[in-house]
Amino acid sequence: SWNPTDGRMTISEGAYNINNVGRLNMTMDLSGYTPELIKGLQEMNKTMAGQDESAKGLAMLGLLQQLNFVGMTVRFDDASITNKVIDYAAKQAGQDRTAIINQTKGVLPFALAQLQDPDFAAKVTTAANAFIDNPRNLEIKAIPVAPVPFAVLAATGSTTPQALIKQLNVTVTANQ
Repeated sequence: SWNPTDGRMTISEGAYNINNVGRLNMTMDLSGYTPELIKGLQEMNKTMAGQDESAKGLAMLGLLQQLNFVGMTVRFDDASITNKVIDYAAKQAGQDRTAIINQTKGVLPFALAQLQDPDFAAKVTTAANAFIDNPRNLEIKAIPVAPVPFAVLAATGSTTPQALIKQLNVTVTANQ
């Protein structure tokens, strides 16, 4: 849905169903996507044609200050693919599935340490382990306390990307 007056755009379901794999559903909630913003983006593209990419990026950032991130979810409901992938990886490695599961669980905390957020890493590890043990569903939500301008997200992402986790209030859950 889209309300041109205030620019609120909500995608309540963007689902992809793949037989014997699963269902991937994405939702998104934005504000500030007004006809004026769309017109400004079109005009900027015309005006900046042939210009340096960094100049275009700065102009785009100025326009995106009007666009706000309200929330987003990505959910995967497994329909047997995870166990098939684990079995395939075990066969390729000449190991049993328990060894592959344990290796995956062992590597995950080290990979998540890159995020420099131990609390978040622990929560993601718990959710991922639950999913690996019993693959039903996995959901990632980013729902900030208040809408965040896209320009602020871009600035945070380019300077301190690990801060995006808290800024967007990112959570990961499994089997719910």
